Amino acid sequence: MMISDLMPHTAGIADEICMLRAMHADNNQHAPASLQFHTGVTADVRPSMGSWISYGLGTENQNLPSFITIHPESDVRMYGSAFLPAAHQGTKVSIPQGDRQPPIDYLSDPSANPIVQRKRLDFLQRMNRRLLQESGTDARMEGMIESMEIAFRMQASTPELVDLSGESEATKKLYGIGEKATDRHGRACLLARRLSEAGVRFVQVTMTGWDHHGDIRNALPASCAATDQPCAALIKDLKSRGLLDDTLVIWSGEFGRTPWSQDLSGTSPIEKHGREHQPESFCTWMAGAGIKRGFTYGETDEFGFRPVSGKVHLHDLHATILHQLGLDHEKLTWRHMGRDFRLTDVYGHVVKQILA
Repeated sequence: MMISDLMPHTAGIADEICMLRAMHADNNQHAPASLQFHTGVTADVRPSMGSWISYGLGTENQNLPSFITIHPESDVRMYGSAFLPAAHQGTKVSIPQGDRQPPIDYLSDPSANPIVQRKRLDFLQRMNRRLLQESGTDARMEGMIESMEIAFRMQASTPELVDLSGESEATKKLYGIGEKATDRHGRACLLARRLSEAGVRFVQVTMTGWDHHGDIRNALPASCAATDQPCAALIKDLKSRGLLDDTLVIWSGEFGRTPWSQDLSGTSPIEKHGREHQPESFCTWMAGAGIKRGFTYGETDEFGFRPVSGKVHLHDLHATILHQLGLDHEKLTWRHMGRDFRLTDVYGHVVKQILA
């Protein structure tokens, strides 16, 4: 498996991952391309992939949301539930440096003890249910009622879960926690493991900083150094705990970068050039949950530009993800505005060639 020298830790888990080398998407701009990766469409407001999976599978832990997003993008559509019930929207987590504060907003309410909080919530929920009874079936109202219950239960169970200080020093070192380059993403990946282990169905970690239009020779090594060790550590940690067989891990961007250089100024020396956006082809890797291990699928032309075999569209990736989680992408639907919607819309095929 061909892996850049800039990612030695990823090379160390090559026997565990499946590399898709001929991924392609439909848009060459960040916002619509990211939206398509997360929701299946380049425009409009649709449920995110995590929300669809939350809707399809529910949660294994009634004290936690079924979908948590760590360091999310500012566009709520990337983790929103759209027309699905509000309980399926991603819960935002932002991890501070060190262990100074809980990473979830409003996780605790210092103004009241648990008994008073329970009474306050019960009163509010009685009013909500009375309004729901008067108005008839309302998925949004039902979702809000459930979200409030989950929020209350989280206050009792989540502070301990998101506290990483109890992890062993060996585990922290594995993820690069405490090191300047890897601390932020190391904490995010370790928390992702803890949340998955606790029963959260879908955990999303966002790692930005890959838009290298210029000075790629200096910028790309820094981006790789920040993510390489934490992501590889997640695979190693899951496997050591016997969780990788039942956990699907996906690593991807919304598109790739061109094989030719780019000079936005028109005057920079080639050492300061960068790369343009490339939705025509890019790489994604997957691991665990019945995906072939140590397997490379797909090939591009000699320029690394257009796929020549093993093409996988984002719709196909989504269909395959749902399939490995036990869901049929053509049957996981929600009726909205007079028609059935799904993550893959009217597209998508399971990539059976990468299934073990």
